[in-house]
Amino acid sequence: MEMTDFLNKILDFFLPPRCKICGKVISDNNGLCPECFQQISFISTPYCAKCGRPFFEAPHNHNLLCGCCAHEKKSLFRMNRAAVCYDDASKNLLLGLKFFDKTDNVPLLAKWLKLGGQDIFNAGVDLIIPTPLHYLRLVKRHYNQSALLAHELSKLTGIEVNYSALIRSRYTKPQVSFSGKARIKNVKNAFYVKHPQDVCGKRILLIDDVMTTGSTLKECALVLKKAGAKSVDSLTVARTFKD
Repeated sequence: MEMTDFLNKILDFFLPPRCKICGKVISDNNGLCPECFQQISFISTPYCAKCGRPFFEAPHNHNLLCGCCAHEKKSLFRMNRAAVCYDDASKNLLLGLKFFDKTDNVPLLAKWLKLGGQDIFNAGVDLIIPTPLHYLRLVKRHYNQSALLAHELSKLTGIEVNYSALIRSRYTKPQVSFSGKARIKNVKNAFYVKHPQDVCGKRILLIDDVMTTGSTLKECALVLKKAGAKSVDSLTVARTFKD
């Protein structure tokens, strides 16, 4: 047994790993207890081949499109994917990471990202880019949760991360403060590509924690495509769905 493994066993004896949601003692350092895991709504087939929206009553056909994607003439994205549905079971993990310094949630959430993004990885990714924070919010929060997720996902996939090509140039109010078209207006012209040579001709994967309306991700994709990106996909840990 290596010294590191021995020390980890001693640490686990005195400070046993606990479920990230309920705090129950578990065997996995970065996991959930069986009861909490069962509450997580993982997104699986069948879903829209383009945007990833689940079909709750549809045959298992990987080429199906939802009504919106079928009628959409041109999309900024090659694909959109999310690992889980944003609901009462998943939100505490995400809110804890975003607002309460629960950065120890990152390894678990990154594993979910890898699982949820298999279609994208199979299609090919050249570069991972996290959704950027404005520097004022970064100073206040001390970290960008999307950047932490991107870093961990890079370790799991071996795909390079670029933290400096995409910049948030305008300070905006949190998107949770708005709804509908106001979200689009809030992030309009809020991003630019600082280093076009880093993204030109590449298949870009945008990473964020939660997708609600997709306004932020669309604005990021717009400037990346204008800078010459070959394709842009988005991958989030969770996604909200409205009927």
